[in-house]
Amino acid sequence: MASLSTPSLLSFYLGNGRRSGNRRRAALTGRLGGSNFFPRSPVFMLSLERNRLSPRGLRSRVPQASAAVEDEKEWRVEEEDGVKGRPLRVGIVCGGPSAERGISLNSARSVLDHIEGEDLIVSCYYIDCDFNAYAVSPAQLYSNTPADFDFKLESLARAFRSLSEFTEHLAITVDIVFPVIHGCFGEDGGIQELLEKANIPFVGTPSAECRQAFDKHNASVVLKKEGFVTVPSFLIQKNHADKTGLTIWFDRHHLDKVTGKVVVKPTRAGSSIGVSVAYGVEDSLLKAFDIISKGIDDNVLIEVFLGGNEFTTMVIDVGTDDQCQPLALLPTEVELCRSNDGNEDIIFNYRRKYLPTRQVAYHTPPRFHTDVIEFIRQGAALIFKTLKLRDFARIDGWFLPSSVNLSSSLENECGIGKTKYGTIVFTDINLINGMEQTSFMFQQASKVGFSHSNILRTIICRACLRFPVLGTCRKAWNTLSQQLKSAKNPDDVPKRKVFVIFGGKTSERQVSLMSGTNVWLKLQAFDDLDVVPCLLAPADGYVSAKHGDIHQVSSSEVVWSLPYSLVLRHTTEEIFDACLEALEQKRAMLTSQLCKHVKTELFEALSKHDWFTGFDIIEEPPLELTLEQWITQAKEDQAIVFIAVHGDIGEDGTLQSMLEAAGIPYTGPGPIASNTCMDKVSTSLVLAHVKNLGIFTIPKEVRRKDDLIHSSIADIWRDLTTKLQSKTLCVKPSRDGCSTGVARLRSEKDLKVYVSALENFLPRLPANSLSKVHGVIEMPTTSPEFVIFEQFVETDDVVISSKSVGGSTPNLTWKGQSEWIEVTVGVIGRSGDMHSLSPSITVKESGDILSLEEKFQGGTGINLTPPPTMIIRFVMLPLCYIMSLAL
Repeated sequence: MASLSTPSLLSFYLGNGRRSGNRRRAALTGRLGGSNFFPRSPVFMLSLERNRLSPRGLRSRVPQASAAVEDEKEWRVEEEDGVKGRPLRVGIVCGGPSAERGISLNSARSVLDHIEGEDLIVSCYYIDCDFNAYAVSPAQLYSNTPADFDFKLESLARAFRSLSEFTEHLAITVDIVFPVIHGCFGEDGGIQELLEKANIPFVGTPSAECRQAFDKHNASVVLKKEGFVTVPSFLIQKNHADKTGLTIWFDRHHLDKVTGKVVVKPTRAGSSIGVSVAYGVEDSLLKAFDIISKGIDDNVLIEVFLGGNEFTTMVIDVGTDDQCQPLALLPTEVELCRSNDGNEDIIFNYRRKYLPTRQVAYHTPPRFHTDVIEFIRQGAALIFKTLKLRDFARIDGWFLPSSVNLSSSLENECGIGKTKYGTIVFTDINLINGMEQTSFMFQQASKVGFSHSNILRTIICRACLRFPVLGTCRKAWNTLSQQLKSAKNPDDVPKRKVFVIFGGKTSERQVSLMSGTNVWLKLQAFDDLDVVPCLLAPADGYVSAKHGDIHQVSSSEVVWSLPYSLVLRHTTEEIFDACLEALEQKRAMLTSQLCKHVKTELFEALSKHDWFTGFDIIEEPPLELTLEQWITQAKEDQAIVFIAVHGDIGEDGTLQSMLEAAGIPYTGPGPIASNTCMDKVSTSLVLAHVKNLGIFTIPKEVRRKDDLIHSSIADIWRDLTTKLQSKTLCVKPSRDGCSTGVARLRSEKDLKVYVSALENFLPRLPANSLSKVHGVIEMPTTSPEFVIFEQFVETDDVVISSKSVGGSTPNLTWKGQSEWIEVTVGVIGRSGDMHSLSPSITVKESGDILSLEEKFQGGTGINLTPPPTMIIRFVMLPLCYIMSLAL
């Protein structure tokens, strides 16, 4: 059976599929794959830019106040007894000045994806580092980082002359604001105070309470007064190096003044920025003033290092009107795994919290005694109420079992947190927690029956109750929602099965997981699709992150059919371990009991609200199948397979051949084209005959890995540089992902390091292993038979400066000396009828080669889509021709 190309499948459903309000809008605005449909793909950047649609058709580039007034006229609201339905208008505000602004962009994108619909219209706003406010198109939320568009905001977005003008606009345009600014200005009460002064309703905690809870020192003081056990700490203030006081504090807590282990953290910089481990008084002061000198914060806390188990728990307010009734979801245990280098100072920092890593694993619920879990829930809810938080928050802390040696202060302290099983200490309060697709909020909510959309809409509904001015508006929204719900009859809609497969065992398996997760989340929004997420994994599994890397060779592969909550993980290893854990009878039974308990509490509270429609996620155990059994299941279900596996059998034609033999439709090119494109040498040979059309491929030298290992490095280097006529070389495996094992070699020494990594099956080349500074280079998980060498093309640097010369706005500079630039282009369509989209340029942050993270991971690297015309003009037509030949 011929394969369905990705665009063919999507156009089939976009053109003919039946979908509800937000599903239709998601399709029309091109959000089917989010930021990682094809990771960081220009497909969606262009489609979003071209298809910014309102419920009544095309709208302007950015929201306008006049348009909001027209909306209000069209959706007139009658008073009380005759309320007509109209959508709720929500303004998402992201960005801000903190180092977590990139995460804020991810959170905003996720909120937008999951709340917008026919009954809920979203406008998007962005605040830059200098507190300038802009109305932006939804497309900008799909940027990789704020640096992607900061330098072109003046031409791309509507700028407000002041924050006052910004709030005046919000007062007319939206009913309620959903702030998703992390850290400074978002969680310290800044944006909240701005909205309060303008009498604009918003989601989350009021400004005064934000200021108190966000400051770790002040919050700790309040909690201690309220009877909670707190972490012993010492406050370092700017321009006041109180070495004597810190020395006395070390003595008081029986810490060695030279080797005593402590944690150094800013008091007001979010939960992840600037946190480090220090030893002794001198090192503590050095790291504290490093935080201050970098401008992260003026005040720094030095805390006793806790050696227990870290946890985090989401709390949501399920009360009525002004009556706060906080209820904690099931906590998550954060298991920090030791690295192979023996580093014992692993902490849950920014890198481990937001980017895929095998140094951390999550367990929801925690592997604690049930009494401890319940105490964490009750304690978090009590903190929420004590600090007068609102709507939602995430509260972090530590469980120190009785077997753990406590500091003298904690050991002798009595209060809320002491149990017969150990001590519970709450440490951080996150007033606007991360809301990216796999965040703790969605992990914990899915365990107790909430989809992404359901938990977010529940939070918004609860927030609306606190503002009497929204009374009629809220009723109108509920009326419209009920009308839309009654108009739908899903039982009459035949559902087509779609299996989304991702994972595998290559170095790009985490990228595949991100792709598959995004595709699954977007496709499941269609009413006529039944979408099943599936993990491809080695049959013998992944070695735990605590012990090493995956096995080099797996005898066969299995596919796990996953429940909703198990997909929301950061790595394939974590999903695999979670599957095994879910099948352990004792663990599964305990989890079921805890989930049922929390769901009962939630239902009793939320059923009092007329807007609550119940839970929409049913948790089921994962199902393990052989690859052959999975294909048989897909055939029986008449499913379409969406291939999101990067490299290996997902791109070399193997999986395509198996599906084609079974007569199962799938996305992407067929077996021959897949195999050709996977092999970089074959691709060059196929394209060799179009050189006369101005389409070139770079000359290559192919060498066997074994020949490299057993030959003279000096002779090989001399031979390669002579034949390729280049002093520096680019090396890559002949058959693997586009980022795996790609490195720049500048000398014989570099070649020796690379060949040694191949010989010893190293999973990665550590940063700066070669002669020039570079990031980590992920190596092939299966040893390649052939390696390709090419002349290294020296591209011109594209620089995004934070300030323009003599000005106050970010600026892009490109000297264009060599006139070479690296681009990537999305091409869609059927064989013989291909269409290219706008190209993208990813700006590398270190080294000469784009790292795996810079190329694919949201929040890293700078992605310019479309690139400025000053850089690139004519690349799309040749790409269409190339893809037509290949497919």
